[in-house]
Amino acid sequence: MAETEHTLAVFIDFENLALGFKNRKKNGFNVHTVLDRLVEKGKVIAKKAYADWSSYPQYKQQLHTAAIEMVEIPKRGMTGKNSADIRLCVDAMDMSYSKEHIDTFVIVSGDSDFSPLVSKLKENGKHVIGIGMHESTSPLLSDNCDEFIFYEDLLQVAAMTPPKISADLPEDKRRAFELLFEAITALMRENKEILWSSMVKQTMQRKRPSFNESSLGYRSFSEMLKDAEKQGYLQLRKDAKSGTLIVEGFAK
Repeated sequence: MAETEHTLAVFIDFENLALGFKNRKKNGFNVHTVLDRLVEKGKVIAKKAYADWSSYPQYKQQLHTAAIEMVEIPKRGMTGKNSADIRLCVDAMDMSYSKEHIDTFVIVSGDSDFSPLVSKLKENGKHVIGIGMHESTSPLLSDNCDEFIFYEDLLQVAAMTPPKISADLPEDKRRAFELLFEAITALMRENKEILWSSMVKQTMQRKRPSFNESSLGYRSFSEMLKDAEKQGYLQLRKDAKSGTLIVEGFAK
């Protein structure tokens, strides 16, 4: 009884992000931090980033690793930034019309120039999420999105603290339980009212596509959840109608 999985398209205005992280000499910007948050919301099926990449060579490798298409927008005097804005808008609107199965558009920028794009996407029935940095985000954009996430907030430790995993567990099972707890924490952060077992597994596979409980010796995902409950990590209950396991939360 899992919810319909959302499909996401991500458009990154890297030039605008640079305005926000230029003073973050120590940590800079990590696109994996953004993507890790987005896979909690649905399946990311398109990722594009726009910039004059000769200005940001140090970030190209991490974008390649994340399988993000880097769209080259060469600077032309004072018009380079505007060219990137236009190309991003054109690509986003084209995808909005041609890919009806994509229901969520993510605009990674704080530039108020994207407010009309956000409005048009919403007119087309799309859910729009904005992501930006405090220093370079305009309220005109953040207030117009259905949801806006500040990059700095992604770096904060989640308030929901998972239980500590016993050091006695084998390494592969420890990693699987860590992934399980990450998925549960993510769903709680999304304010999901009921954490169906299928929903939890779906989130785990989005975070780590190679996850398979059978490789750990479990006959089913339900068996893995029951094992976690038996070891004092989770609280479970069974849905009276369907018999499906529901995660109530972490064990107190």
